[in-house]
Amino acid sequence: MGLLKYTARRLVFLAFLVIGVSLVVFVISHSVPSDPVLANLSQRNIDNQEMVDSFKAKWGLDKPMYTQYFIYVGNLVKGDMGTSIRTQRPVMDDLKKYFPATIELAIFSIIIAVFFGMLFGIISAIKRNSAIDQIIRGISVVGVSVPSFWLGLMFLLLFYVNLGIAPGPGRISPYLAPPAAVTNLYVIDALLAGDWSLAVDALQHLLLPGLVLGSFTMGLITRTTRSSLLEVMSLDFIRTARAKGLTEKMIIMRHALGNALIPVVTVIGIGFGNLLGGMVLVETIFAWPGIGQYAYKAAGNLDFPAIIGVSILISINYVVINLIVDLLYGILDPRVRYN
Repeated sequence: MGLLKYTARRLVFLAFLVIGVSLVVFVISHSVPSDPVLANLSQRNIDNQEMVDSFKAKWGLDKPMYTQYFIYVGNLVKGDMGTSIRTQRPVMDDLKKYFPATIELAIFSIIIAVFFGMLFGIISAIKRNSAIDQIIRGISVVGVSVPSFWLGLMFLLLFYVNLGIAPGPGRISPYLAPPAAVTNLYVIDALLAGDWSLAVDALQHLLLPGLVLGSFTMGLITRTTRSSLLEVMSLDFIRTARAKGLTEKMIIMRHALGNALIPVVTVIGIGFGNLLGGMVLVETIFAWPGIGQYAYKAAGNLDFPAIIGVSILISINYVVINLIVDLLYGILDPRVRYN
C-alpha cells in the first residue's frame, strides 16, 4: 500500500508539473524579443498588412498572452498540444514522428554507457591505484570532458571518411527504404518484418552516435561505480565476509555490488533522461531526425506550440525516469520504505 500511495502521489505531481512547465516555457518563449511573423513569413508577405493580420489571427497571436495561455491549457487537457507553425501539423503528430528516433539512439547509448561504465568501474575499484586503475580513470575523465560535438566530428572523420569502416550520417543507408512502421524504432521494426539486412544496417548507423552520446554517461557511471564500490568494500560486513574465507569475486558480486548500486542507478537515470531530451549538436552532425533537431528548428522559427510541446515531453521523461529510479531503490535496498 505504501508503494501504491507513493506512486499515486508522484503521478498527481506529474499533472501539476506539466502545467507548471507549460506556464514557464510559455512566458519565456513569448518574452523573447523576436516576432514569429518575421521568422515565418517572407519579406513580400510581411509588407502585406492583410497577410500579417491573417497570420496572427490564425495562430492566436493577436490575443493577449494570458488568453493565449488559457486557450492552450484548455486544449492541452484534451490532449491537444496545438499545431506547429513551422510544419503545419499537430505537435503531437510531430512528436510521435521524431521522438522514436531519439528513443532508439538513447537506448543504444545508455546500454553502451552502462555496460562499459560498470565494467570499468568494477575493474578500477578492484585494481585500485594500479596502472589499470589510472588508465580507466583517465578514460572516464576524457569521456566526461571532451565535447560531444567535437567527438562526433572526429569519429565521422576517422571511421567514415578516412577508414571507411562505419556508415555515414542518417538512420539507415540512403539506398534502403525504412521498414514498415510498427514502433518507429528501425532496428525493432526491421526485425519484426524479418529484414535482417536492414536491421544490421540500422544497428550500424546507431554505432557512432551511440558511442559519442554514451561516452559522457559512461565516464560518470565509471567514476560513480568505482567510488561507491570502494566505499562499500571498506565496511565491516565486507571484512567479515573475507574472514569467513569467501573469494574476492564472490564478495564483490554477492555482497558489495548490490549495496553500491543506488548512486549508480541515480546517475544512469539522469543520463538516460538527458539522452531522451535530444542532443541537438550530435543529432545535427549525424543527420539524426530526433527530438533535438525538431526543437532546434522550432526555436529558430519561434514555433511556440512546438517549443512548449517538446518542453512538456522532456519534463515528463524526467519525472517518469525519476519515479522508476526511486522504485528501483526499494528493490536494491530492502531498507527503503515508501510510507
